Amino acid sequence: MIYTVTFNPSLDYIVWVTNLTAGATNRSEAQALYPGGKGINVSIMLSNLGYASKALGFSAGFTGREIERLLEENGCDAEFIPLHQGNSRINIKIKSAQETEINAQGPHIPSEALNELFQRLDACGPEDILVLAGSIPKSLPSDIYEQIMLRLPGHKTRIVVDATGDLLKNALKYHPFLVKPNAAELEELYGIRCDTMDKIKQGAMRVRQDGALNVLVSLGKDGALLIDQNGRLHTSPAPSGTLVNSVGSGDSMVAGFLAGYLKEQDYAAAFRMGIAAGSATAFQEWLATKAQVLKEYQALQTPSQTAPEFPG
Repeated sequence: MIYTVTFNPSLDYIVWVTNLTAGATNRSEAQALYPGGKGINVSIMLSNLGYASKALGFSAGFTGREIERLLEENGCDAEFIPLHQGNSRINIKIKSAQETEINAQGPHIPSEALNELFQRLDACGPEDILVLAGSIPKSLPSDIYEQIMLRLPGHKTRIVVDATGDLLKNALKYHPFLVKPNAAELEELYGIRCDTMDKIKQGAMRVRQDGALNVLVSLGKDGALLIDQNGRLHTSPAPSGTLVNSVGSGDSMVAGFLAGYLKEQDYAAAFRMGIAAGSATAFQEWLATKAQVLKEYQALQTPSQTAPEFPG
């Protein structure tokens, strides 16, 4: 089983405004409402590619119920822990000449709710994958990722960490199966400049030396690189296309990598599927479908290769 954890899920309210004017009344041309959060995005993309997962997290109020409903509508098994006070957050994404985001704070998470999450995660076994992704609300301890990884070492669960700063840095010593920083996050992690491909490779190698088994670095329009568990370096440009929406692209890359690895048991194929999924989502208004992902996967291959047949 693949488990994803989103500590601070949201409803993402997206509005399109032709010319946003601060201090004035603006009217939208269109709007959309999606479930948000990095772990949630991973679960939905996995579902799109035919892989089941359990989306874990916390749910509060009417917004929390809507997040769970939208997850189920998108084919995901949501097992959120209910909170009895507050509401899950609503994040506002304004699409105009420049993208503007207002991300709300989440509800308070009491210790008994966190303990319930721990108990559910104790079910993870050696054949399972656990995705820890995104920021954490202020009501949770800053070492929450470490607390979870400390509980699971004997289980040999493969853990994916997609986080920034100290959340990522402090997780490396527990040897996560996969981490996915970008160039800016490598710079933040080590206080180095990653303005050339050689420097990015050096930063990625340092992450691996510090404990991560596979280091997948997303480079936006410049593609990605992977240093895999066997020490091999993989690089690839991104497929050509028009950027429509960058939200969820990195999460789609994680889901694509996992789907590709589970299908082929091969890091090169997983890397290509990760790039394909991340790029396909960047070219859409929301998370890409399987057909859109496989189209980009095919564009990354040599003529002798064929796209894998995913379940579903």
